[in-house]
Amino acid sequence: MTDTLVPPLAAKKDTVLEKHGDQRIDSYYWLNDRENPEVIQYLKDENEYYEQMTAHTKSFQKDLFEEMKARIKEDDESVPYLYNGYYYITRFEKGKEYPIFSRKKGSLTGEEEILFNCNEMAKGHSYFNLSGLNISEDNKLASFSTDVVGRRIYTLQIKNLETGEILADKIENVSGAAVWANDNKTLFYTTKDEVTLRSDKIHKHILGTDVKNDELVYHEKDETFNSYIAKTKTKKFLVINSSSTLTTEFQILDANKPNDKFKVFQRRTRGLEYTISHFNDHFYIVTNKDKATNFKVMKTPDNATTKENWVDIIPHNDAVLIEGIEIFKNYLVVEERSNGLNKIRIMPWSGGGAYYLPFEIETYSAFVGTNVDFDTEILRYGYQSLATPYSVIDFNMRTKTKEVKKELEVLGGKFDKNNYKEERVWATATDGTKVPISLVYRKEVKKNGNNPLLQYAYGSYGHSMDPNFDSTILSLLDRGFIYAIAHIRGGEDMGRQWYEDGKLLKKKNTFTDFIDCSKFLIEHKYTNPKKLYAQGGSAGGLLMGAVINMAPELYNGVLAGVPFVDVVTTMLDETIPLTTGEYDEWGNPNDKKYYDYMKSYSPYDNIRAQNYPNMYVSTGLHDSQVQYWEPAKWVAKLRVMKTDKNLLFLDTNMDAGHGGASGRFESLKELAKEFSFLLDLEGIKE
Repeated sequence: MTDTLVPPLAAKKDTVLEKHGDQRIDSYYWLNDRENPEVIQYLKDENEYYEQMTAHTKSFQKDLFEEMKARIKEDDESVPYLYNGYYYITRFEKGKEYPIFSRKKGSLTGEEEILFNCNEMAKGHSYFNLSGLNISEDNKLASFSTDVVGRRIYTLQIKNLETGEILADKIENVSGAAVWANDNKTLFYTTKDEVTLRSDKIHKHILGTDVKNDELVYHEKDETFNSYIAKTKTKKFLVINSSSTLTTEFQILDANKPNDKFKVFQRRTRGLEYTISHFNDHFYIVTNKDKATNFKVMKTPDNATTKENWVDIIPHNDAVLIEGIEIFKNYLVVEERSNGLNKIRIMPWSGGGAYYLPFEIETYSAFVGTNVDFDTEILRYGYQSLATPYSVIDFNMRTKTKEVKKELEVLGGKFDKNNYKEERVWATATDGTKVPISLVYRKEVKKNGNNPLLQYAYGSYGHSMDPNFDSTILSLLDRGFIYAIAHIRGGEDMGRQWYEDGKLLKKKNTFTDFIDCSKFLIEHKYTNPKKLYAQGGSAGGLLMGAVINMAPELYNGVLAGVPFVDVVTTMLDETIPLTTGEYDEWGNPNDKKYYDYMKSYSPYDNIRAQNYPNMYVSTGLHDSQVQYWEPAKWVAKLRVMKTDKNLLFLDTNMDAGHGGASGRFESLKELAKEFSFLLDLEGIKE
């Protein structure tokens, strides 16, 4: 990489930020104005610097892109599922970036009906996403939403599936999903607050009427809550879900009576979380009621839904987290997690004979798939591991036989899962907690302390990082890398308490767990600090920012994608999307206790004069989840504070949002940038 180029330096324009009598001087606060030409110029200068400094890797990036793309079957399609008389299919065509949604009536040998060809719809747009596809009960209408910017603000429209006509009904600023009532003419949808992008209003639209006259059905006024609309699998009820980090509330309405009023299922009580599923005149409830930290299953009559009517079906278990249920006519299927592993439990309604699906290894991921049919004995689930491609499996719950409907094909003729070793190891955290790490590498790799290793983690919001198969990682594994997922606190990998111990005033456990996992991998000769790389995105980018302030000497390089790094300033700004809904995750800095704690770890506020690893930081100008200015400010401040000569790049996608590029293969180009950065640091040129 070129040493002679001078990196861009953002102008310092001090802004004094004061709270609780504490003053913070922010020299780069001005970068938060997306309309300021000077801001855009700075981002372009950083992009140009990155391009020039990595010019020598461009052909390698192209090779990596082609290599990753070549493993993917281009003319691929999903396993069809039967819903209301039609088989629904999502497929891709060779050379095309976007999916085609289609269906066949009655039989898979029937004529294909194209519902939406996103390749045609995406023409003229640098970003495109179709979401919220919902078919009316008479199969004649489809509601759908499109986003052409990447800020997750959608436009809702309706297609007549008999004529192919897009109807005049057009609704802006929606969250994506919409739901039909059973009358085939009433559509419920959610709109967003135009400033914070919080989903806060449920509206009712009647086909063919002026959108301006749509009735506001519900307005969620609590700024810490988001609201959504759905329908039960039994099709009997429409459901409004209002939820915050710690609390949920549902409202229900007979789907045959869309003009009646929604009724509160169980009013919100701070700390009470629940989800509902309907079956046979009862609702089944997954809830943390009665201090059930890992959740339990209860039931209540559908005409008496308040919590005093709820009775236990599956009691709470300190060792088993209940993640969800799927209801069938003759079976209850429970998704559980124990000892960090997914379990799927089959329970016949007839009583007796409950059993678990058998899984042999410890680095797998299994989950209940698309099961829209209620009256069936077939459970569709997904299975994969770090070295086993994703499979869709139909399991007969009565005969206990299974049929693999599809295994992800890894093309190119080079992949054989028997060439790789998977293992799960346990690092000991500073406070004595055992933290699992999932690993995969080629069998010929020796534990001699000299292997490049990429350590990934997330560690927030209770999101568990399951060991999923990713064919792109083969480009690192086949060049000698070890890939590790650290299942740190802040996720729910080891149960609900695992999450509770990595949020709010215990957030630093997330960072120290990651560091302790790194130390374990070094100590046990998987790698060494000159060959250890760290990766995280979004809240995982916060993790990256924290660990390089705390232990920069452990890492040779860091990949930080759309990183949330300016925690205090963002959490004090209630106009930013997500902020108010995040208080139960990070704390509310208007309270001095949380302000002080956040400030003690916020990556931007804790940059100091020290050596930092090589860093590749990526963001999107239109990101609605983590604003582009967070990584921009972070990099600008690092440039003037760091005492090393290591690489520091800020790469801003000027067209995309939080999820990056929208096309099927375009995102691989972004991965090729990241991988070439790592491989170049390792001196691997091809």
